[in-house]
Amino acid sequence: MPEGDTVWLAARRMHDALAGQVLVHTDFRVPQLATSDLAGQTVIEVASRGKHLLTRTDAGLTLHSHFRMDGTWHLYKHGTRWSGGPAWQVRAVLSNAQWQAVGYRLPVLELLSTDDENTVVGHLGPDLLGPDWDEDEAVRRLLTAPAREIGPALLDQRNLAGIGNLYKAEALFLSGVTPWTAVGDVGDLTAVVRRAHRLLHANKMHWQQTTTGSTCKGEDHWVFERAGRPCRRCGTRVAEAMQGEADHPERARISYWCPRCQRGPAPVQH
Repeated sequence: MPEGDTVWLAARRMHDALAGQVLVHTDFRVPQLATSDLAGQTVIEVASRGKHLLTRTDAGLTLHSHFRMDGTWHLYKHGTRWSGGPAWQVRAVLSNAQWQAVGYRLPVLELLSTDDENTVVGHLGPDLLGPDWDEDEAVRRLLTAPAREIGPALLDQRNLAGIGNLYKAEALFLSGVTPWTAVGDVGDLTAVVRRAHRLLHANKMHWQQTTTGSTCKGEDHWVFERAGRPCRRCGTRVAEAMQGEADHPERARISYWCPRCQRGPAPVQH
């Protein structure tokens, strides 16, 4: 699943290509928008809110999209071959005189009044990459459920918006606590939030996501997707296990951690 920095960069690049330009053609390939047409409207802004992308026009409309697991927007100059996947995976095309923005595999795509954006993003917590980022409010929201495991709590976009599995794993490793530690037992919760914020900011201007400072393949993460390999800090084998919550089993995610560098509860490894 894309992290907040990926969506932020996609919004920035789409904004640079589309903002201030008139749409000359639009094509929506989802049933609910089959008869919609934004041609003739000027794109005012493309912005991200957590993992949501909002394309606003001068007609007071917003095209709301969410990447979820593998959705994406690609930009192409006219005449350039599209390369984001087979044609049947295209969900939307926004074209101006120079650029075509092509949305692939977007599971969420809807058109709404800009005044009604709060209905789709109003539930989100402070945006780690937003201009109104509020660290204290993010910590306050996390602490409303002190018995909740910190791993799922960080992924809950109602607490703070933008963290995915990668930054959850890496921020907790750098903080020295396991994903199964209760929120109320995390020694310095503000430091965990601050690390996640710093990691997303460090990666927001490029597609490659590194948390170690190295961009070399296999050296860019501390524990994320490194199960069975030696910890880059102590040499202990990195562990992995599914982690979820009883009331939402469908939201279970793989957690990665170092049994030696990270303190707190964790499943027994065999």
